[in-house]
Amino acid sequence: MDGGPASGAVGTVRVLLVDDQPLLRTGFRLILEAESDIAVVGEAGDGAVAVETTRSLLPDVVLMDIRMPGMDGIEATRRIIREGAASHDPKVLILTTFDLDEYVIEAVRAGASGFLLKDSPPEDLVQAIRIVAAGDAIVAPSVTRRLLDKFATRLPAIRDASPPPGLDTLTEREREVLTHVARGQSNAEIARELVVSETTVKTHVGNVLAKLGLRDRVQAVVYAYETGLSRPGQS
Repeated sequence: MDGGPASGAVGTVRVLLVDDQPLLRTGFRLILEAESDIAVVGEAGDGAVAVETTRSLLPDVVLMDIRMPGMDGIEATRRIIREGAASHDPKVLILTTFDLDEYVIEAVRAGASGFLLKDSPPEDLVQAIRIVAAGDAIVAPSVTRRLLDKFATRLPAIRDASPPPGLDTLTEREREVLTHVARGQSNAEIARELVVSETTVKTHVGNVLAKLGLRDRVQAVVYAYETGLSRPGQS
Protein backbone atom coordinates (compact mmCIF):
# COMPACT_ATOMS: atom_id res chain seq x y z
CA MET A 1 0.00 0.00 0.00
CA ASP A 2 1.32 3.45 -0.88
CA GLY A 3 1.59 6.48 1.31
CA GLY A 4 -0.93 9.26 2.02
CA PRO A 5 -3.20 11.07 -0.43
CA ALA A 6 -1.59 12.97 -3.25
CA SER A 7 -2.25 16.67 -3.29
CA GLY A 8 -2.95 16.79 -7.03
CA ALA A 9 -4.44 19.63 -9.03
CA VAL A 10 -8.08 20.61 -8.87
CA GLY A 11 -10.06 18.22 -11.04
CA THR A 12 -7.46 15.46 -10.80
CA VAL A 13 -8.94 11.95 -10.75
CA ARG A 14 -7.57 10.03 -7.78
CA VAL A 15 -7.08 6.33 -8.60
CA LEU A 16 -6.41 3.29 -6.41
CA LEU A 17 -4.86 0.28 -8.18
CA VAL A 18 -5.98 -3.14 -6.92
CA ASP A 19 -4.35 -6.26 -8.36
CA ASP A 20 -2.42 -9.13 -6.81
CA GLN A 21 0.27 -8.93 -9.51
CA PRO A 22 2.83 -6.18 -8.74
CA LEU A 23 4.03 -6.04 -12.35
CA LEU A 24 0.53 -5.28 -13.61
CA ARG A 25 0.08 -2.56 -11.00
CA THR A 26 3.39 -1.04 -12.08
CA GLY A 27 2.29 -1.08 -15.71
CA PHE A 28 -1.03 0.57 -14.91
CA ARG A 29 0.73 3.17 -12.78
CA LEU A 30 3.12 4.11 -15.58
CA ILE A 31 0.22 4.52 -18.01
CA LEU A 32 -1.92 6.59 -15.67
CA GLU A 33 0.79 8.81 -14.23
CA ALA A 34 1.61 9.99 -17.74
CA GLU A 35 -1.77 11.78 -17.71
CA SER A 36 -1.88 15.25 -16.15
CA ASP A 37 -5.43 14.82 -14.85
CA ILE A 38 -4.95 11.42 -13.17
CA ALA A 39 -3.07 10.66 -9.95
CA VAL A 40 -2.42 7.17 -8.60
CA VAL A 41 -2.83 7.62 -4.84
CA GLY A 42 -2.25 4.03 -3.75
CA GLU A 43 -2.04 0.33 -4.49
CA ALA A 44 -3.45 -2.84 -2.94
CA GLY A 45 -2.74 -6.52 -3.57
CA ASP A 46 -5.96 -7.97 -2.18
CA GLY A 47 -9.56 -7.02 -1.47
CA ALA A 48 -9.24 -6.44 2.27
CA VAL A 49 -6.39 -3.98 1.80
CA ALA A 50 -8.37 -2.33 -1.02
CA VAL A 51 -11.30 -1.66 1.31
CA GLU A 52 -9.01 -0.29 4.01
CA THR A 53 -7.05 1.84 1.57
CA THR A 54 -10.20 3.25 -0.04
CA ARG A 55 -11.39 4.26 3.42
CA SER A 56 -8.13 6.08 4.21
CA LEU A 57 -7.13 7.57 0.85
CA LEU A 58 -10.59 8.37 -0.58
CA PRO A 59 -9.86 7.64 -4.26
CA ASP A 60 -12.35 8.72 -6.92
CA VAL A 61 -11.90 5.50 -8.89
CA VAL A 62 -10.81 2.04 -7.75
CA LEU A 63 -9.34 -0.05 -10.57
CA MET A 64 -10.30 -3.49 -9.27
CA ASP A 65 -9.09 -6.97 -10.20
CA ILE A 66 -11.51 -9.80 -9.41
CA ARG A 67 -9.47 -12.90 -8.65
CA MET A 68 -7.20 -12.21 -5.70
CA PRO A 69 -6.15 -14.15 -2.60
CA GLY A 70 -8.22 -13.61 0.54
CA MET A 71 -11.08 -11.21 -0.12
CA ASP A 72 -11.83 -11.16 -3.84
CA GLY A 73 -12.75 -8.15 -5.95
CA ILE A 74 -16.48 -8.81 -5.76
CA GLU A 75 -16.71 -8.63 -1.99
CA ALA A 76 -14.27 -5.72 -1.94
CA THR A 77 -16.44 -3.86 -4.46
CA ARG A 78 -19.58 -4.54 -2.42
CA ARG A 79 -17.96 -3.17 0.76
CA ILE A 80 -16.40 -0.16 -0.95
CA ILE A 81 -19.68 0.87 -2.57
CA ARG A 82 -21.67 0.30 0.64
CA GLU A 83 -19.23 2.28 2.79
CA GLY A 84 -18.58 4.91 0.14
CA ALA A 85 -22.25 5.76 -0.23
CA ALA A 86 -22.07 7.50 3.13
CA SER A 87 -18.84 9.36 2.40
CA HIS A 88 -17.27 10.20 -0.95
CA ASP A 89 -19.03 7.79 -3.36
CA PRO A 90 -16.03 6.03 -4.97
CA LYS A 91 -16.49 4.39 -8.36
CA VAL A 92 -15.20 0.89 -9.08
CA LEU A 93 -13.92 -0.12 -12.51
CA ILE A 94 -13.51 -3.88 -12.82
CA LEU A 95 -10.56 -5.45 -14.65
CA THR A 96 -11.30 -8.76 -16.36
CA THR A 97 -9.46 -11.21 -18.56
CA PHE A 98 -9.94 -11.61 -22.30
CA ASP A 99 -12.20 -14.64 -21.92
CA LEU A 100 -14.66 -12.70 -19.74
CA ASP A 101 -14.35 -13.55 -16.10
CA GLU A 102 -17.38 -15.48 -14.88
CA TYR A 103 -17.62 -13.27 -11.80
CA VAL A 104 -18.03 -9.96 -13.62
CA ILE A 105 -21.82 -10.06 -13.46
CA GLU A 106 -21.69 -10.37 -9.65
CA ALA A 107 -19.26 -7.46 -9.50
CA VAL A 108 -21.67 -5.33 -11.51
CA ARG A 109 -24.48 -6.25 -9.15
CA ALA A 110 -22.20 -5.33 -6.26
CA GLY A 111 -22.14 -1.77 -7.60
CA ALA A 112 -19.24 -1.60 -10.04
CA SER A 113 -19.54 1.13 -12.64
CA GLY A 114 -18.23 -1.03 -15.44
CA PHE A 115 -15.57 -3.40 -16.61
CA LEU A 116 -12.53 -3.29 -18.84
CA LEU A 117 -10.45 -6.00 -20.46
CA LYS A 118 -6.94 -6.30 -19.02
CA ASP A 119 -5.41 -6.24 -22.48
CA SER A 120 -7.23 -3.06 -23.53
CA PRO A 121 -5.08 -0.36 -25.17
CA PRO A 122 -3.68 2.23 -22.71
CA GLU A 123 -5.87 4.97 -24.16
CA ASP A 124 -8.97 2.88 -23.44
CA LEU A 125 -7.92 2.46 -19.80
CA VAL A 126 -7.37 6.19 -19.41
CA GLN A 127 -10.67 7.06 -21.08
CA ALA A 128 -12.59 4.49 -19.01
CA ILE A 129 -11.27 5.99 -15.77
CA ARG A 130 -12.29 9.48 -16.86
CA ILE A 131 -15.77 8.29 -17.85
CA VAL A 132 -16.34 6.47 -14.56
CA ALA A 133 -14.96 9.37 -12.52
CA ALA A 134 -17.42 11.70 -14.27
CA GLY A 135 -20.28 9.60 -12.94
CA ASP A 136 -21.11 7.62 -16.07
CA ALA A 137 -20.54 3.92 -16.64
CA ILE A 138 -18.23 2.16 -19.05
CA VAL A 139 -19.90 -0.75 -20.81
CA ALA A 140 -17.83 -1.92 -23.75
CA PRO A 141 -20.33 -2.74 -26.54
CA SER A 142 -18.00 -5.41 -27.92
CA VAL A 143 -18.11 -7.44 -24.72
CA THR A 144 -21.41 -6.55 -23.04
CA ARG A 145 -23.56 -8.86 -25.12
CA ARG A 146 -21.01 -11.69 -24.97
CA LEU A 147 -20.84 -11.36 -21.21
CA LEU A 148 -24.58 -11.31 -20.60
CA ASP A 149 -25.41 -13.95 -23.20
CA LYS A 150 -22.80 -16.26 -21.72
CA PHE A 151 -24.12 -15.94 -18.19
CA ALA A 152 -27.82 -15.33 -18.86
CA THR A 153 -28.60 -18.79 -17.47
CA ARG A 154 -27.50 -17.51 -14.08
CA LEU A 155 -30.03 -14.66 -14.14
CA PRO A 156 -33.42 -15.11 -12.46
CA ALA A 157 -36.14 -16.89 -14.42
CA ILE A 158 -38.00 -14.52 -16.74
CA ARG A 159 -41.67 -13.98 -15.95
CA ASP A 160 -43.77 -13.51 -19.08
CA ALA A 161 -47.11 -13.03 -17.32
CA SER A 162 -46.76 -9.40 -16.26
CA PRO A 163 -44.33 -6.49 -16.60
CA PRO A 164 -41.66 -6.40 -13.87
CA PRO A 165 -41.97 -3.74 -11.14
CA GLY A 166 -41.02 -0.30 -12.43
CA LEU A 167 -41.07 -1.13 -16.13
CA ASP A 168 -44.62 0.18 -16.48
CA THR A 169 -43.45 3.62 -15.28
CA LEU A 170 -41.37 4.06 -18.44
CA THR A 171 -42.70 5.69 -21.57
CA GLU A 172 -42.60 3.74 -24.82
CA ARG A 173 -39.55 5.73 -25.94
CA GLU A 174 -37.77 5.17 -22.63
CA ARG A 175 -38.31 1.43 -22.90
CA GLU A 176 -36.96 1.57 -26.43
CA VAL A 177 -33.86 3.43 -25.25
CA LEU A 178 -33.37 0.92 -22.41
CA THR A 179 -33.45 -1.90 -24.96
CA HIS A 180 -30.69 -0.22 -26.94
CA VAL A 181 -28.65 0.40 -23.79
CA ALA A 182 -28.95 -3.33 -23.03
CA ARG A 183 -27.34 -4.06 -26.39
CA GLY A 184 -24.28 -2.14 -25.23
CA GLN A 185 -24.88 0.78 -27.59
CA SER A 186 -23.46 4.21 -26.82
CA ASN A 187 -25.60 7.36 -26.73
CA ALA A 188 -24.27 8.31 -30.16
CA GLU A 189 -25.22 4.92 -31.64
CA ILE A 190 -28.69 5.05 -30.10
CA ALA A 191 -29.18 8.60 -31.38
CA ARG A 192 -28.32 7.56 -34.93
CA GLU A 193 -30.66 4.58 -34.83
CA LEU A 194 -33.59 6.52 -33.36
CA VAL A 195 -32.84 9.65 -35.40
CA VAL A 196 -32.69 11.96 -32.39
CA SER A 197 -29.94 14.02 -30.77
CA GLU A 198 -27.42 12.61 -28.30
CA THR A 199 -28.75 15.09 -25.74
CA THR A 200 -32.22 13.62 -26.12
CA VAL A 201 -30.87 10.11 -25.63
CA LYS A 202 -28.92 11.20 -22.56
CA THR A 203 -32.10 12.69 -21.11
CA HIS A 204 -34.03 9.47 -21.74
CA VAL A 205 -31.28 7.38 -20.15
CA GLY A 206 -31.29 9.66 -17.11
CA ASN A 207 -35.07 9.32 -16.81
CA VAL A 208 -34.83 5.52 -17.05
CA LEU A 209 -32.21 5.34 -14.30
CA ALA A 210 -34.19 7.68 -12.04
CA LYS A 211 -37.52 5.89 -12.50
CA LEU A 212 -36.04 2.43 -11.97
CA GLY A 213 -33.75 3.46 -9.12
CA LEU A 214 -30.65 2.27 -10.97
CA ARG A 215 -27.12 3.52 -10.31
CA ASP A 216 -25.89 3.66 -13.91
CA ARG A 217 -26.00 2.11 -17.38
CA VAL A 218 -24.36 -1.08 -16.21
CA GLN A 219 -27.18 -1.79 -13.79
CA ALA A 220 -29.64 -0.84 -16.54
CA VAL A 221 -28.18 -3.57 -18.76
CA VAL A 222 -28.50 -6.17 -16.00
CA TYR A 223 -32.05 -4.97 -15.24
CA ALA A 224 -33.09 -5.37 -18.88
CA TYR A 225 -31.86 -8.96 -18.92
CA GLU A 226 -33.25 -9.84 -15.51
CA THR A 227 -36.70 -8.55 -16.42
CA GLY A 228 -36.81 -10.11 -19.87
CA LEU A 229 -36.85 -6.82 -21.77
CA SER A 230 -33.71 -8.13 -23.50
CA ARG A 231 -32.90 -11.79 -23.96
CA PRO A 232 -29.84 -13.76 -25.03
CA GLY A 233 -29.51 -13.96 -28.79
CA GLN A 234 -31.68 -10.93 -29.56
CA SER A 235 -30.21 -8.47 -32.01
